[in-house]
Amino acid sequence: MSQGNKQSFNSMKRRVNLDSFPTDLITEIFSRLPAKSVGRFRSLSKLWRVMLHRPYFTKLFLTRSSTRPRLLFAVERESEWCFFSLPQHHNPYDKSSLVVAAEVHTKFSKDTKQYSCSYASGLIYFPDMSVCNPITGQSLAKLRKYRKSTSFLGFDPIGKQFKVLASDRHRIMTLGTGEMSWRKIQCPFPHGYIIEGICINGVLYYLVYTYVKATDQETKLIVCFDVRSEKFKFINGKSFGFWGTKLINYKGKLGGIDWKFDGHSKTHKLCLWVLEDVEKQAWSKKVYTLPENEVVRNTFVLGMTNTGEIILSKMYTSKTSYIFYFNPESNTLQKVEIQGIGEDRGRVYAFVDHVEDLNFLK
Repeated sequence: MSQGNKQSFNSMKRRVNLDSFPTDLITEIFSRLPAKSVGRFRSLSKLWRVMLHRPYFTKLFLTRSSTRPRLLFAVERESEWCFFSLPQHHNPYDKSSLVVAAEVHTKFSKDTKQYSCSYASGLIYFPDMSVCNPITGQSLAKLRKYRKSTSFLGFDPIGKQFKVLASDRHRIMTLGTGEMSWRKIQCPFPHGYIIEGICINGVLYYLVYTYVKATDQETKLIVCFDVRSEKFKFINGKSFGFWGTKLINYKGKLGGIDWKFDGHSKTHKLCLWVLEDVEKQAWSKKVYTLPENEVVRNTFVLGMTNTGEIILSKMYTSKTSYIFYFNPESNTLQKVEIQGIGEDRGRVYAFVDHVEDLNFLK
């Protein structure tokens, strides 16, 4: 038998042996792999393609992924968006965990305009661009932005629906429902200057400055928008920091973190607010002084992990990139070097507790 025929025979033999594996065993093995690897295996065999697209497998994969959350980075460069991720948890006592390699995912081209991005349940929304799964690379066709509005992506975990809210225009679009178009919704309060938002358990929260005619003054509000019912609630934000505040998911509750430098004491401080009771609008507040470390200007809060660590990062990538883990209980700050993001400068957007999902729009 010629060398070429031997290679062809061995290749076919390996394929037959793999396809003869018990389906349950293959499903169990693949559910523990990264989404990127599953995508590759889907293309190797018709049997695997069918099996790995079944609802049972995608649900099992999501369940397993939920136990290994990741940090997701969206880096905006001059002509493209680049996505990276890395394991979220690290062992501060293990020196090898102080340097981690980022996994490179998809890239999307963009024009020279500046965009922001919004995140909900594993998907990224770009105004005037698209909605995409940054891990699998799946995306919707370009969506029509509603005028010059500030938009947020929200997810209803009960109805399994994604919706885009044009917050200052009081319009909403449901994704994945055939012809997608904007619908008008009722809002009892006019919006002013909108700062940032976050989706927690089916509720979109975002910060606004608005003018109150009765008092002839501007006031700070936190808008609570229920993605399922499409109803608004408002929380007085007078005791809540705004400029530079990062909204976070604090164990299922809305939280906010202010990251400040105290010039008098020459220390960095984190002010943490947590919305303990929505109806009573009751907040708790804690202030943490960070230990001395190589934390410098242009560092911002990414969020808080499900284990209670606050993660910080530089606003722009550089030749050497880092993230910082702050543990409020032990008052320790750990620096971790990230490799593989690249040397080209780019604006960093990052999201904690990212769970890989093979479904695109449910």
